[in-house]
Amino acid sequence: MRDPSLRRSASLLRAFTREQSDPDHCYGLLARDAVAQVARYVPLAGRVVIDVGGGSGHVTDEFRRRGAYGYLFEPDLGELSARGRAPAGAVVADGYLLPLADGVADVCFSSNVLEHVQDPQTFLSELVRVTRPGGLIYVSFTNWLSPWGGHEMSPWHYLGARRARERYRRRTGRDAKHTLDENLFKIHVGATLRQVRARDDVAVVCARSRYWPFLAEAVTRVPGVREVITWNLLLILRRCP
Repeated sequence: MRDPSLRRSASLLRAFTREQSDPDHCYGLLARDAVAQVARYVPLAGRVVIDVGGGSGHVTDEFRRRGAYGYLFEPDLGELSARGRAPAGAVVADGYLLPLADGVADVCFSSNVLEHVQDPQTFLSELVRVTRPGGLIYVSFTNWLSPWGGHEMSPWHYLGARRARERYRRRTGRDAKHTLDENLFKIHVGATLRQVRARDDVAVVCARSRYWPFLAEAVTRVPGVREVITWNLLLILRRCP
């Protein structure tokens, strides 16, 4: 998979710095970028796409704009209503147990959710279950040792989660949104790649840094270094027959 250039990465980074002040711009751009990545593998018009943990629905909206039948499954009512409305047909559902039959989706999409679930492999199994044989599974996550691994507490998570959380409270006067081992978990690139490659129900089509502008696949192959440089691991998987 190729992404346009350093210009793309810079645009995404600038949007990310405006996440708090202009979330619609930030998440809208991320949605357009991610859906464009999926479209390189699957023609989207008329396809059934399941967006698991998609928050307020920017990605679902973008899939629909491109002609897909997009459906959002999100467990957090607050996230669903963040834009004042949820996409039509959105379902409050846990990604561990989706209210769907086996093999109903042409594409199963999950962006930046895996680091927030306690059992990533069980979560992945559910994504695989609802995807038809030959269908595509898009999964990305921010690994713990990435510069953004501690989310709003970054980069102080490198000094320990408790210290990072205390610093955030002193600096902002409020508690951080995320607490390690409650709604944020240590997930690593190397371990995840080994686990996914050992599965017999999916084939790895692509494993790369989601935002890196060059050598995006190469950086994921270097033990140790990949845990920092990858920043956000993107897996494109294909459901095996």
